[in-house]
Amino acid sequence: MTKDAYGKWEITLPARNGQPAIPHDSKIKVSFVVPNDHARQERIPAWITRVTQDLSVSPVYDGRFWNPSQRYTFKNPRPPKPASARIYEAHVGISSPDMKVTSYKEFTQNILPRIKRLGYNVIQLMAIMEHAYYASFGYQINSFFAASSRYGYPDDLKELVDTAHGMGITVLLDMVHSHASKNVLDGLNMFDNSDHLYFHAGARGRHELWDSRLFNYGSHEVLRFLLSNLRFWMEEYNFDGFRFDGVTSMIYTHHGIGTGFSGGYHEYFGPGVDEDGVVYLMLANEMLHQLYPDCITIAEDVSGMPALCLSLSLGGVGFDYRLAMAIPDLYIKWLKEKQDIDWDMGNLCFTLTNRRHGEKTIAYAESHDQALVGDKSLLFWLCDAQMYTNMSNLSEFTPVIERGLALHKLIRLITHGLGGEGYLNFEGNEFGHPEWLDFPREGNQNSFHYARRQFNLVDDQLLRYRFLNEFDAKMQWTEEKYGWLHSPQAYISLKNDSDKVIVFERAGLLWVFNFHPSQSFTDYRVGVEEAGTYRIVINSDSPAFGGLGRVTEDTRFFTTDFSWNGRKNFIQVYIPTRTAIVLALETTL
Repeated sequence: MTKDAYGKWEITLPARNGQPAIPHDSKIKVSFVVPNDHARQERIPAWITRVTQDLSVSPVYDGRFWNPSQRYTFKNPRPPKPASARIYEAHVGISSPDMKVTSYKEFTQNILPRIKRLGYNVIQLMAIMEHAYYASFGYQINSFFAASSRYGYPDDLKELVDTAHGMGITVLLDMVHSHASKNVLDGLNMFDNSDHLYFHAGARGRHELWDSRLFNYGSHEVLRFLLSNLRFWMEEYNFDGFRFDGVTSMIYTHHGIGTGFSGGYHEYFGPGVDEDGVVYLMLANEMLHQLYPDCITIAEDVSGMPALCLSLSLGGVGFDYRLAMAIPDLYIKWLKEKQDIDWDMGNLCFTLTNRRHGEKTIAYAESHDQALVGDKSLLFWLCDAQMYTNMSNLSEFTPVIERGLALHKLIRLITHGLGGEGYLNFEGNEFGHPEWLDFPREGNQNSFHYARRQFNLVDDQLLRYRFLNEFDAKMQWTEEKYGWLHSPQAYISLKNDSDKVIVFERAGLLWVFNFHPSQSFTDYRVGVEEAGTYRIVINSDSPAFGGLGRVTEDTRFFTTDFSWNGRKNFIQVYIPTRTAIVLALETTL
């Protein structure tokens, strides 16, 4: 091998008789002698595009020279950038009720049609870049250019993305550039037998909580590696953009560990900021948006860094969206610690609308973080005691189940309507998946029992999960029609803490929520700006969604020309306990 001007080693092996010198799918390694101790080292090439693991032999991956004679041809163009991002967060491996690792092909065949039917227009794929430990949820990457072989072949992933595009669905990749696996034999760590080729040397190059290595974003070669990595996934696999994981860790030298963010500007522009990390993200966003104008980038940042979602030309970092990570924390905290009657409507509205003006936010009630073992999904918090005994239509409709179904719908609807400019749901949670997520590992005897999504439950017409599934579809398709996610922020006209009622307007729709655990209200007066005749377009109490059918959906509501709660008109509605209704002008139906 010869060394190039950048210190990289390379070799060219000419074809023989028209055949590549190395046959397709051969196992390959780099073997070299380190000058200082003369020990021979073997590594998998850093830029390799396929690695495989034979656990019966060794947990260490083998590098493969992936060079098929026939390349996959994409049939469908990328869909245009959606005005409203309704994101379905999914993990290929868990996407089956069977106790196994699901394949790319099975996901394409069985899950894509479900996502399309529900009305989501963006898929965010987790754990695709090759990671050594399945239970790490894809967060300990060892081969950055390789699609995980545990789900199938590279062409199978290309077919998945291509098929989604044919359905008009945008596909994002969960991009982990915040850290890397500390594996030496099949990762980037100690690649040249030093600890500082790709990473910071010493303690600065190690993440104490994640037990992983931290990139040196100030290195030209690291920038080339990471930026090339983004381009590779866009061009080789036709992804439409990325959700950047662990952005908080990338932009602060303290990585967010032991740090509470109060919102003071000294936290965002002080010595704790890692300028190299910020500059890398600026470069990444600028490159992606210039090369691929419809590309979408999302930042997972808990700190609320100002201008994170403004363009570089405006002095920002360049992301399209950030995740609203405080919203799910609020719901879990309340379900753990508060009685329903003590829920604070003002605090709920504040948390849902607390975002930087002009910077787009993706709201969610729960993501994969809340599904992992050690936590519980929202429906599990709500119905844990009777989840396994009373979710059948043949069993009693108990107060616990009635409350659980009602609040599951209300929490999701208010998050969707008030929480941001995008919405995210984790696979299975749309129907209230009954169990947490726990991958096979030593601590559970390598069981797949909790590493699967039980779609059989939602398909069973005798079970109540289907009601939540239908309500989720109703929300997505109504948003498709009215486009509230890309409309200006809502105007909240009422947050009445004694009645537990919230009223707001967005995208020409009137949203009325009653979170009261026992009180229903007849002829409840609510303000509305635009005069006219209104009809219900979403009713959480509909029997089709497991409700009690107390609200008559064909009722017409006429405005009265009298100002109320700061709005020019009012209407009067019947709003039963734990019910939400969304009304639209009759002319828009």
